[in-house]
Amino acid sequence: MFVLFVLGSVLCRVSHGYFVTVDAHSEECFFDKVKAGTKMGLIFEVAEGGFLDIDVKIIGPDSKTIHQGERESNGKYTFAAHMDGVYRYCFGNQMSTMTPKIVMFNMDIGESPSEAAEGEGNQNKLEGMIKELSTALSGVKHEQDYMQVRDRIHRSINESTNSRVVMWSMFEALVLVSMTVGQIYYLKRFFEVRRVV
Repeated sequence: MFVLFVLGSVLCRVSHGYFVTVDAHSEECFFDKVKAGTKMGLIFEVAEGGFLDIDVKIIGPDSKTIHQGERESNGKYTFAAHMDGVYRYCFGNQMSTMTPKIVMFNMDIGESPSEAAEGEGNQNKLEGMIKELSTALSGVKHEQDYMQVRDRIHRSINESTNSRVVMWSMFEALVLVSMTVGQIYYLKRFFEVRRVV
């Protein structure tokens, strides 16, 4: 019984991590149904596409905008649900003319206040420490995901720069060889002895 409670305590914090492609002139939305007072969070990072920017909107069940950001490349936003219902997270790529964007994001949903109140009566110090550890591990996982995306972005930039340097070097070598051949031909003609008959 105690083992089940410990597992339940560790797993009470739900986290969903996704990669989504948002095409040009489109918007992708995701939904979470929660109770009032539940702590919610959104962490996102644009992994690929264009200038690595995207529009972000968080809309409550009453259709009021909770958070809106334009042309953001990454962000972290945490809030408490103000009422029961479905909350909507939207990523928009309307500003892009033809480049799709790949967005990595995590949606965190904490435990609702009613569940926390039920558990407080028979909660002890060990269970509290397990919850803290679970929260810390969730933060570490998010940080690892973030670092993985940043690594992918920087690797892409490095590979692009490397290919440009290689192409430029090949062009320079071709120009150098053609200049050498041209100079040899010119000098050969310059020193050529012509006989008049």
